[in-house]
Amino acid sequence: MRSGNEEGSTGKGGLSRQDYVIVGSVIASTFFVGFGGGVIFPILPNLGIILGISPFLVGLILSANRFSRLFANAPAGAIVDRVGTRTPFVVGLVIQGLATFGYVIAYVAPVPELWFLVARIIWGIGSALVFATAYTIAADVSKSGSRGTSMGLIRGGSIFGFPSGLVVGGVVSEVADGVIPGLPGDVVAFMVATVFALFAALLAYLTVPETHVQGGPKKAVKPWDIDRSVTTLTVGLVNFTILFAYIGALFATLVLFLGELEIGVLGFDAQGSSGIFMAVTVVSAAVFMFYGGYITDKRGSRVPTLLVFVTISSIGFLILAMADSVLVLTIACLIIGAGQGGTSGPLIALLADLTPNERMGRATGTNNVLGDIGGGLGPLMSLPLIDVVGFWPIYAACAFLPLLAGVILMAGIRHETGQLFPSAAVVEASGENTAD
Repeated sequence: MRSGNEEGSTGKGGLSRQDYVIVGSVIASTFFVGFGGGVIFPILPNLGIILGISPFLVGLILSANRFSRLFANAPAGAIVDRVGTRTPFVVGLVIQGLATFGYVIAYVAPVPELWFLVARIIWGIGSALVFATAYTIAADVSKSGSRGTSMGLIRGGSIFGFPSGLVVGGVVSEVADGVIPGLPGDVVAFMVATVFALFAALLAYLTVPETHVQGGPKKAVKPWDIDRSVTTLTVGLVNFTILFAYIGALFATLVLFLGELEIGVLGFDAQGSSGIFMAVTVVSAAVFMFYGGYITDKRGSRVPTLLVFVTISSIGFLILAMADSVLVLTIACLIIGAGQGGTSGPLIALLADLTPNERMGRATGTNNVLGDIGGGLGPLMSLPLIDVVGFWPIYAACAFLPLLAGVILMAGIRHETGQLFPSAAVVEASGENTAD
């Protein structure tokens, strides 16, 4: 299935030393740039109140990166299949660094909502390049026996930057406020995130090699090509459903939920506390991305593990809907994170199992398109609806979405392989037939 660097592997399902270095470099680069993705979430909902921005406009700003990435994902995937992974990866990181600095400009410029919106749009374009390349690199350097673990490492390890950004956005914005005269704590948080994002681009330039295309660009691959296979659409729809609830509803509303309950931790108000709770959720997700991928590598079938984790995610949202204390809220965040992470890592590995190497960039781009539609629609729908029906009905409805994702997964895999719980051998054969 994969061409990549398999000849350098130390074993049937393992990675070579060079491949471990590549995976580690991708994790480190995406970790540092992830600050910019997380730093805005604890700040903007309250900043919207200060600046007089409506809940709908706040939701639009939070979703803008996903909508711009929605249009950039497919071209990014095609670019990867055509020119390779190294150049798009580095360029994407640079773009994200510049977009993070846009938050600093937005805070001090006239019409700040416009600047925030533009910065989020630019961030999404860079993010499309980074995600398409990172997952393709993982697919290139791994085999089926280690793919779940490799995808979990890259996907889980890379998003540790996001909770770090949540902490920077929530805590540093409070601690640094007033320390430097005339420089608000929010601006300090944005500047710290910018420095780390630009460092990520430098690190990638120095350490990440080409893994995908050898001997020049593939001119047959057009920038507008997308992958419309049943496998890719199935994985993408599951991704859509999970991210609608996780990013689109939970992350966009948590700071307001804490304010409603008057809950805080470590002496912080709703803004600082929301950053901590979201960080707990994302760290849990990152851990279970690796753990879920490792389990699927050992079991030989990824579907049963995926179904367990979508059920766990559903239970987490039910607990969140009933949360009335720090303890219950912490448990809900841990469980939701575990469910999302345990689903995400194996899901990308399953996509790589069933996708020929020469189409992996486009398959990743298409999957990201559908995921971003879910993550983008979530804030646009959840924030205004909360003003009408409150938090409990929204979170209860989100508990249904992971179960729907499980049904979509079983239907798509049954169509592709003829089985509900196909073994690795059946999946490999199905992938080879897809390539014909």
